[in-house]
Amino acid sequence: MSGSFDPKELKVLSDILALVLEEQEGQSAAALNALRSRARKSGMTGGALKNLFVAIAPNPPQRAKPKPRAPKAETGAEALAARQQIVTLTNNLRQMDLELRNSRARLESVRSELFQTQQSRAEMQSRLMTREARKPYFSVLIWCGFAAGVLIGIAGTQFIHSVIDIPHIDKSIYLR
Repeated sequence: MSGSFDPKELKVLSDILALVLEEQEGQSAAALNALRSRARKSGMTGGALKNLFVAIAPNPPQRAKPKPRAPKAETGAEALAARQQIVTLTNNLRQMDLELRNSRARLESVRSELFQTQQSRAEMQSRLMTREARKPYFSVLIWCGFAAGVLIGIAGTQFIHSVIDIPHIDKSIYLR
């Protein structure tokens, strides 16, 4: 560990530790998670953090000098322009919020339509599978009917020919 400490890092660390001691559970839990992630990122262990506090306690680092602030010399025109920009940004934010809500509503309607389409597809597939399951029996039935029809047709024509068919007399014997 180096002998000099980054004042910004110490400030962030002290802010996080102050939030850990807050009475509000959400802020303290978030601060603990931030402290853990920062420690993982920098590869610091619990013992190293303890050594850091021990090293800082007797010899605290010097505070960085505050940066001088620019004087507030805004004119009325600049303030009016800033207010106008705030109004414009607020209106843009409202418009984007409205577009977001409309997009979410369209998304929900498309999702419901997709769900209905999926249900219809499933019903159609089950009907098709039922029809396909009956198809072999139906084709066998058709072939059996065709064969029976052919046999009945042949038997019928033989019967008709046997009833109607009169034996022909050989007329060649009269020609002599």
